[in-house]
Amino acid sequence: MSTKWDDTSWQKEFLNMKAHSPSDAKLLMGGVKGLKGAWRLGVLHVEYERLKKAQEQQQQ
Repeated sequence: MSTKWDDTSWQKEFLNMKAHSPSDAKLLMGGVKGLKGAWRLGVLHVEYERLKKAQEQQQQ
């Protein structure tokens, strides 16, 4: 499995999935500026994957 590091499509989809804090929304729209932002974006991506999986299971 290969990861495309410049793929931001999940961020746009995740913004529409639930309400976010202003700082998280800014991070999702604007990108990472440092180590702390990279860590938080990773946490958000894990949450996105969990929500996406739950949505797919509900549709089945």
